[in-house]
Amino acid sequence: MAQAKTGDTVKVHYTGKLVNGTVFDTSENREPLEFTIGAGQLIPGFEQAVIGMAPGETHTVTIPADEAYGQYDSNLLQEVERTQLPEDLDPQVGQQLEAVQGDRRIIVTISAVSDNSVTVDANHPLAGEDLVFDIRLVEILPQVN
Repeated sequence: MAQAKTGDTVKVHYTGKLVNGTVFDTSENREPLEFTIGAGQLIPGFEQAVIGMAPGETHTVTIPADEAYGQYDSNLLQEVERTQLPEDLDPQVGQQLEAVQGDRRIIVTISAVSDNSVTVDANHPLAGEDLVFDIRLVEILPQVN
């Protein structure tokens, strides 16, 4: 039976959990996730976990933070004066905003709110977390030449 390798386009179902068992994402009850192994579309540890799997096979893998969304970086916290925010914005802790840095757009999360400022966090919400994925390879798609 064929095994997934770098360059293959595959479809997988997955459930992503924190090491404490909290589910943060799943593809169950929706279309499987389709991606090309080695194309850099997903976190490296996830792609590596699929290599060698055969259709129908399941695998559970723990991906350390360094192979997932990286370590949490306190340098990515920034205090912003409320006068720099849109007037109609009512900032709340946990709220996500789109920020522009040069020609890049990034998503930041409000981590603190005071009368004069808000603190935004540009870390990925899963930064610093080791992740556990239950992965089921659904299909290896035929190569298109």
